[in-house]
Amino acid sequence: MKFQVLDIIPHVKNPVTGKIVSTADRLNQVVETARRAEELGYDSFSVGERHAGEFVSSSPTTVLAAIAAVTSRIRLQTGVTVLSVLDPVRVAEDYATIDQLSRGRLELVIGKGNEVLQYPLFGLSLDEQWELLAEKYALLRTLWRKESVTWSGRFRPALTEPTTTTPRPFAGSPRIWHGSATTLTSAALAAKWGDPLFTANAIQPRENYKVLIDHYREEYERHGHDPRHQYLGSGSGAGGVFIADTTQEAIRQYGPVYEGLTAGRNVPGNNSPFRDIQHAVAEGPALVGSPEQVIDKILSYHSLYGHDLQSISLPTTLPFEQQLEILERFALEVIPAIRAAAPSTLWAAGDPFAGRPEFAGATEADAAATVTADHAFNRSDTAHVYAH
Repeated sequence: MKFQVLDIIPHVKNPVTGKIVSTADRLNQVVETARRAEELGYDSFSVGERHAGEFVSSSPTTVLAAIAAVTSRIRLQTGVTVLSVLDPVRVAEDYATIDQLSRGRLELVIGKGNEVLQYPLFGLSLDEQWELLAEKYALLRTLWRKESVTWSGRFRPALTEPTTTTPRPFAGSPRIWHGSATTLTSAALAAKWGDPLFTANAIQPRENYKVLIDHYREEYERHGHDPRHQYLGSGSGAGGVFIADTTQEAIRQYGPVYEGLTAGRNVPGNNSPFRDIQHAVAEGPALVGSPEQVIDKILSYHSLYGHDLQSISLPTTLPFEQQLEILERFALEVIPAIRAAAPSTLWAAGDPFAGRPEFAGATEADAAATVTADHAFNRSDTAHVYAH
């Protein structure tokens, strides 16, 4: 299994102490966390995007550019790029710039976002969020894979003159994942194109997310895509990972913070049923406990999901030094055991995107084109088998 650190950059008070850092400090913490995550051997760092609520992640490209400048190997991801409210031409330009700055380390994770206030802010209808996502993804995909593009659709002016976005990506189109949290639609869109899926696994019981994952895999197979490229990522619960020597000590230390944050969140339809820390540790996705408890929980989810990429988020209302201690303990005491028990080909042999960044040699052919060709071959091969 591979490991990602995700920061959607919430900017809220610690519910116990009432303390909050400045916006400048909060943003610089994200960059420093990414730098330290690379030193500790994490595989990727992801920055969220929100345009409403108590977050300072409205410009993830700016933050990723700062991270690119202080790192050299860790892959850069988003979680998620809210493509439904954005212009695909601008997304293609901005993220290709990040891809060039990082020399091929970018992989995008797209979605429609789970903040409903974003849509009126951009003059868009919430009722059309899925149609917006599907159309804009088709255009983004085309812009990164082709030059001299002409196009027309419902939600933006047509590209009537042949259009080539610049800069071009570093080494062919970056891989694009699809974030999935509440409905079958994102899972189905990922499966339609043969792309990887990233399940939020954030606030609901695991069975709810398993429904989305099963639908993705069924649709992926129905479309005839090559199963070698069917990767799955998983989140780890709202509130952040917290590790102590024993699970009871972790509950004692972090419980008041977790419960304060949970009680303070009142978003109908988007609230966790795990309101107290004991319930969250016992039955929810929260990674709170001893290293052994956290290992067991991740592996239990892996037995159900079969995921390749595990995402964690730090408890960002805690003192920053404590966050970095948790980041280090997770890297040293949790990751090795999970890697040994649950290997994956993601970013390894068998994955065309493994060789895409400069640090990996950037010697592979266009990875996206390779995957597309593999899907086409698998469909033709499957059809041949069925014919006989």
